[in-house]
Amino acid sequence: MNHHVTRPVHAGVVVLDYGSQYTLLIARRLRELGIYAEVIDGRSSEPPADFSVHAIILSGGPDSVYEVGSRRLPSWVLAAGKPVLGICYGMQLLVEAFGGQLRSGEGREYGRGLLNLESLVPGPGGAMFDDTPSTQTVWMSHGDDVAVMPDELVVAGRSDGGVVAAVVHRDAPIIGLQFHPEVHHSECGADLLNNFVRKVAHADLNWDSGSMLAATLSYINESVKDGHVLVACSGGVDSTVAAALLAKALGPERVTAVFCDHGLLRKDEVTWVAEALKQLGLSHVEVLNSRNLFLNALAGVTDPETKRKLIGRLFIEEFERYATGHKAEFSHLGQGTLYPDVIESAGHGAGAKVIKSHHNVGGLPERLKLKLCEPLRYLFKDEVRQLGMQLGLPADMVDRHPFPGPGLAVRILGEVTEERLHILREADAIFIQALRDHGFYDKVWQAFAVLLPVKSVGVMGDNRTYQMTVALRAVTSSDAMTAGVGELPLSFLTHVAAAIVKKVDGVNRVVYDITTKPPATIEWE
Repeated sequence: MNHHVTRPVHAGVVVLDYGSQYTLLIARRLRELGIYAEVIDGRSSEPPADFSVHAIILSGGPDSVYEVGSRRLPSWVLAAGKPVLGICYGMQLLVEAFGGQLRSGEGREYGRGLLNLESLVPGPGGAMFDDTPSTQTVWMSHGDDVAVMPDELVVAGRSDGGVVAAVVHRDAPIIGLQFHPEVHHSECGADLLNNFVRKVAHADLNWDSGSMLAATLSYINESVKDGHVLVACSGGVDSTVAAALLAKALGPERVTAVFCDHGLLRKDEVTWVAEALKQLGLSHVEVLNSRNLFLNALAGVTDPETKRKLIGRLFIEEFERYATGHKAEFSHLGQGTLYPDVIESAGHGAGAKVIKSHHNVGGLPERLKLKLCEPLRYLFKDEVRQLGMQLGLPADMVDRHPFPGPGLAVRILGEVTEERLHILREADAIFIQALRDHGFYDKVWQAFAVLLPVKSVGVMGDNRTYQMTVALRAVTSSDAMTAGVGELPLSFLTHVAAAIVKKVDGVNRVVYDITTKPPATIEWE
């Protein structure tokens, strides 16, 4: 089967991934500035084919240049003669490549720090620091630092501890930063990146919502031609926007949306999703009633990873069962795969650990002998939302909070039963409606209720109770990579807790989760 997918734009910045948790953030920041950026493996032996490289960025990473097996700088990077920006480990690779020396452990710096720029920064790389203050707050995260500077590089700035924090090449547009300009904690990070792509690399502005939409529709038409697409829909933003794009490009009569009701959805969600899909103008919307299948399979299962894998397998089997019975009608399988999923699946970042299994339909295309159509595979979540708005989708659809593929099963700690699902649905509905009523829903990234496997003693009237506990969670974030606590008023939380205890049978205690990510994940399982 042909897995080749045409990229939406054929020119821009290439980001080499050396394993930093912030690598994707670099690409996102550049796209926000209007420059298309792609991430490739830092070990790539050549630049991406069919792509005009305007500039190269080397990400940070956990390696030390002196460790055996650490990732090296590919020879083509400097040979290409393009502007290069090395960030943290990327800067260390540049220093080593030009003959400098590094030392391990002596200059460790983590968290917020100060960058003190030199009064005069020579060479074409000096424009990187134009119109930024001589002293600025930056986000540090490095163990090694520069011991001996190579002749061709010049110190452009130091940290408060005297560690070399910025370098530039004397004659070429090559820059190294020993901090992360891509994170919001670096106060001038966006300005520095903008200066790099505009003033140092002179890259063309080639990325906005208009070019995104045009490129995506073109990709669909080129891929599917006169075929028909079967698209798996969850009711979430990604699959909904993917279905809407397919319908716009091909016409609704050539797209069939299949929605699997696994019995693990929120209150009234099945009806809401089915209606939402029909509002897209789709002629064919199929709802599979698979509640009993999933609940029977989950009986007695308490381990969260087992739950995820079981639900993922059953989802594939149900979708496959439907598709097999209708496969003569379809040429392509449509999926709402996003760019971060593609990069993660490619395994660029060595040492990256699987925190939770992804819920997707990974092996289906080969098994069904369908070609794959992934209109969102080069896009980030915020870009998908932009496309949704451009397509005219309702705001309550585009701005919905993220919802996990395994549904409420990973918000019920312990065994999933019909009774526990009912309790959680009611509690969650009360919380979400209250957020909407009080104007807080759009001020948090995600909010939900969790049913805990904990009972506690309470008093209702003159009677002792021994009932379940509900935890409420609301977080702020821009990308789900990190998350802060949603600082909801105590009076509001008290109101919600009272409503849940009063209206939901089986609950006598409500708590609020005030843990950031990290150390916690957003979801409890």
